[in-house]
Amino acid sequence: MAHVTDRSHFQPQGWHTVTPRLIVSDAEHLVAFVKQVFSACGDYRPDVPTELRIGDSIVMISDAGIRDPMLSCLYVYVDNADETWRRAVAAGACSIETPSDMPYGDRRAMVKDQWGNTWQIATRLKGCGSG
Repeated sequence: MAHVTDRSHFQPQGWHTVTPRLIVSDAEHLVAFVKQVFSACGDYRPDVPTELRIGDSIVMISDAGIRDPMLSCLYVYVDNADETWRRAVAAGACSIETPSDMPYGDRRAMVKDQWGNTWQIATRLKGCGSG
């Protein structure tokens, strides 16, 4: 008898189809950084991927070991790009771009964390359509 899979439940409840996963050395400190900068919810878990919720999205963070560390670039929408950028820099991130208005309608800044990941921090400006 063939195995029938219920295709409406192919991902965990509340997750999007694509989920970023950051693999770094010293994941516990990256989890603390993401919680401090982006007010993420979740706690470091050493033996399984940590699941952090930022707004309506989930980011998985794992310790390197079996897998090599992998750099990522994440575009994160926040309530206030300027304030979030300031928190990121205060938490040890290196500023790549200070907050400025982009021609496509976002106010955006960019930082690199101490693990080498790039975070583009953006707030959609009022009155702008999709970009």
